[in-house]
Amino acid sequence: MSTRSRATAASGRPPGRPSGTSSAAAPPGGSALAQPLNFGRLAAYAGLFLLGAVIGTAGALVQGGWFPGGLLLALLGAAGLFYGGVLAIGTRAGAVAPAAGWLVAVMLLTASRPEGDFLFGAGLGSYAFLLGGMAVAVMCATLGGRPQPGGPAARLGK
Repeated sequence: MSTRSRATAASGRPPGRPSGTSSAAAPPGGSALAQPLNFGRLAAYAGLFLLGAVIGTAGALVQGGWFPGGLLLALLGAAGLFYGGVLAIGTRAGAVAPAAGWLVAVMLLTASRPEGDFLFGAGLGSYAFLLGGMAVAVMCATLGGRPQPGGPAARLGK
């Protein structure tokens, strides 16, 4: 075995390549966070914000109307939108935009009006919807959206 093939076999990389670099090429434009905001991305965030407000309003109506099933349906709808935003945009901000819209709509619906009317009662279902929706938003924003591109096929750590 030659010196060159032994160096490659021992380290898993060709000689002359520093240990901190990978063999995969970097994405042409850098990471998704390094990309400049363009009109299409801003429009997508605005659309997700509005969809979050619609889902928050619909969930507030459904969770109180059909208590056990409606609460589950409202939380599943919110989770679908939040995780769908992650997949559509490709970054974690895709979950933050609809979650912000959801939170604004829900907070506006919980504020009491001068007439004394408000949409949320002081029951278990409304608190489960508020806290559950926030927990779902955090879970979807912190989940890994997609595997990192260009990684080695072998397991790391060996």
